Amino acid sequence: MSFGKIYLILGPMYSGKTSELIRRYRRYTVAGKKCLLVKHDNDNRYDPKKLCTHDLHKIEAKSCTKLNDLYNKIEKYDVICIDEIQFYADSLEFVEQVANLGKIIVASGLSGNYRREPFKNIPELTSRSDIVVYLNAVCMICKKEGAAFTKRISDEEAEVVVGGADKYLAVCRGCYFNKRLSITEYD
Repeated sequence: MSFGKIYLILGPMYSGKTSELIRRYRRYTVAGKKCLLVKHDNDNRYDPKKLCTHDLHKIEAKSCTKLNDLYNKIEKYDVICIDEIQFYADSLEFVEQVANLGKIIVASGLSGNYRREPFKNIPELTSRSDIVVYLNAVCMICKKEGAAFTKRISDEEAEVVVGGADKYLAVCRGCYFNKRLSITEYD
């Protein structure tokens, strides 16, 4: 039996997770692998049908709300690339089964929510991944390197609120805890 691999790309908003996922997707495609790119149905910030980075690079992707809905389609693919893995309730079961079938899984997702708490599936995915890459960003407030957290600037309190710069900032530890700071102070 041939086993695949699980590669997990984590970080806060604006750290380049989707860009890295797309880079790896393209690299596997150039290497002659048959690749499937997957985005979550709820992520329609920039385009309802394409996977988009925050700087608006777009690429065709299959949308779904449950990864297990793709199970019958994966046979013809060597590599499955999944964006926003934290949004899939069935992610752990799916990636484990598919990797054990010999497929390569490359998944990207948030390391934590806006309260710096883990999404339920992320620690479990981390412990089952062959390789975990952690990216960070430039702090959108103080402009220093090493922003590891996502700070919500909107008033919504639900754990999952899909949004971009209108709702979230990538911030360093100091700016995360400094409630008096706002992005306009540094513009």
